[in-house]
Amino acid sequence: MSGITTHVLDTSRGRPAVGLTVELQAKSGSSWIAVGTGMTDANGRCGPLSGDQAAKPGIYRLIFRVGPYFEEQHVETFYSEIPIVFEVRPSDSHYHIPLLLSPFGYSTYRGS
Repeated sequence: MSGITTHVLDTSRGRPAVGLTVELQAKSGSSWIAVGTGMTDANGRCGPLSGDQAAKPGIYRLIFRVGPYFEEQHVETFYSEIPIVFEVRPSDSHYHIPLLLSPFGYSTYRGS
């Protein structure tokens, strides 16, 4: 089983995105169930979002609430939230999903 963590870097400022809300959800049939919520710290890190429980295999999504983050920065943005959908497979691996963020674009990858 695995834990799920993330961190967010604001590439437009060259700094970690501090105070950004992230929600972890698990897919159940055609619905999404909330698993955990967190806020990025002074280093832009958040997690483990699955709490003390290891994430079970399945489909998950992280929802990054970027609209309020940019609003607090007084920066116009194209995005209000960014959902990243991924699959947790049976293993003991850790799942770290970083987000590189700017007001009009983003990228993500599976980190370590």
